[in-house]
Amino acid sequence: MARSERDVIDFSALERELQAAVELERRHLRENEAKLRAVGQRGSSYSQFRDLVLSCHLKPLDKKDKDGAPRKQPWNPVAPSNQ
Repeated sequence: MARSERDVIDFSALERELQAAVELERRHLRENEAKLRAVGQRGSSYSQFRDLVLSCHLKPLDKKDKDGAPRKQPWNPVAPSNQ
């Protein structure tokens, strides 16, 4: 019995599809948790609710991330440096 081209499994494509599905599920869970937290905050408007959900992927900075870290992008690249 001859094998057709449809019978061959492309494992790299299957892996990419699996990774995309896993990331989509993580995003869904993260956004759902943010929605539940936002609903628990009484008195907020829809725009605040929407902002909380849209920013749920952001993580707060640690103190070590801010203090003494070299800047990768100067605030004003045109101004002369103070060195």
